[in-house]
Amino acid sequence: MNILISKLMWQNGTRINQYLFAIILTIPLLNFGMIQGWLSPMISVLRSPQGPAPYPYTSTDISWVTSVTYISAIIFGAPMGYLTDRYGRKVMTLITTFSLILYWQIKLLCLEPWALILARAIAGIPCSACYIVLPIYLKEISDIDLRGALGSLLILNRNIGYLASYVFADLLQVSTMLWMGLLVPTVVFFLLLIMPETPEFLVKQGKVDEAKTVLAWLRGVTVVDHSLEQEIDNIVKVEKQTKADTKSVWRIILKDKATFKAFIITLVIKITQQFDGYLIVLIFAGFVFERASESVTLPVSPNKQVMMIGVVQLLGSTVATCIVEKTGRKLLLVTTSFAVGVGMLLLSAWFYLTDIGYWLPGWLPVFAMCLCIFADAAGFQPISYIIITDLFTFQLRGTVSSFANICAKLSNFVQMKWFTKLCELISIHWTFLFFAVVCFFACIYTLIAFPETRQKSVEDIYQKLNKSKKEDKTDKEEDRIKAVP
Repeated sequence: MNILISKLMWQNGTRINQYLFAIILTIPLLNFGMIQGWLSPMISVLRSPQGPAPYPYTSTDISWVTSVTYISAIIFGAPMGYLTDRYGRKVMTLITTFSLILYWQIKLLCLEPWALILARAIAGIPCSACYIVLPIYLKEISDIDLRGALGSLLILNRNIGYLASYVFADLLQVSTMLWMGLLVPTVVFFLLLIMPETPEFLVKQGKVDEAKTVLAWLRGVTVVDHSLEQEIDNIVKVEKQTKADTKSVWRIILKDKATFKAFIITLVIKITQQFDGYLIVLIFAGFVFERASESVTLPVSPNKQVMMIGVVQLLGSTVATCIVEKTGRKLLLVTTSFAVGVGMLLLSAWFYLTDIGYWLPGWLPVFAMCLCIFADAAGFQPISYIIITDLFTFQLRGTVSSFANICAKLSNFVQMKWFTKLCELISIHWTFLFFAVVCFFACIYTLIAFPETRQKSVEDIYQKLNKSKKEDKTDKEEDRIKAVP
């Protein structure tokens, strides 16, 4: 472990190092949020003859700028899990941060369409890596009772990045904002150089003593602490079992009953979250505000409206960070998926009834849109990332994260590419109704199939998944009998 951070040792088992490390680790996602948030207020500027580009962007240029990131994210995301397991969490995080630096440098040098499209293609690296590598890194440095809270920092920091871009676009010159965007990953890159690798990956590399030193630093205890010895022994035991098992990763996922159940649960929740309509509501927020203004006065500019959306996102992710370890994953997932469904249902009903001539208050779609954005950020979205690290051992997390990420980016690409055409074909209210049905399905599925993972080891979760419903019911009855005096 780097000699500089080894001196930063707190006494009495304090976990401040975990908090500091987690904040640094999630800043690349904050910067990626700035990348994504930059587009929303800048599209109209880039189209303008007075914009920062040498000449105005065409509709074709804009379509490539908005969609190419998801295409490259699928390409770069496919091997990301393997590379994370092969070369380590730290190395891949450094590569991710370097790609962010490269993105901002290209935009500072040139804002012609080809250059911005190239930069957006490079942004596909953090678009995948931030959601594959960083959750794994965070999980493996966190205590079991902090994993939910620290994991939710990912979405919190990303939403801070969104809001920062909205505010900077309203207050600063384009070049000033680009320099600020470059400053963030540059500083973080040098901070990450002195940060340690995760104990689990170090054990996998045979560096048990170094893993023990890192774990002691993270836990704020000495290397001879008894609980530390036990934790290292458990990691070594799992690693030996994995090496003894000659089956491939995919064979384990597909053949082991509990692992396969966990894999299906992960995919269902990930895909339903991607198709909950959250992305579409963000993209078409301006359209909703425009329609709402026909029946209610909205005394704010388009930029201020976008900033309001950013504030709602940030509030939702802040709530998630504060309560995820108190409510548990399951309750938060059920309530927020249901809330997003209600918001989508309200949007569907409002568009349908106003289209056929009924008058409804203009504040209703604005409220519904804010409810969707808040609820998704408060639980549905962060939990869909946290559960991957909860449900799988460190040997499987990279592979599962990569596959889930590919499914997510394909879902994003499909929505970005065909949403407008689908609305023209069947009307926008039916599209929002489809999103509502997806959310309600996710709510019901979570109630039936999803096991609570808060403060549980993978072994405990798999034991639960391996039990039949009858056995589970018997165990609950036995617990109830024992509780009776």
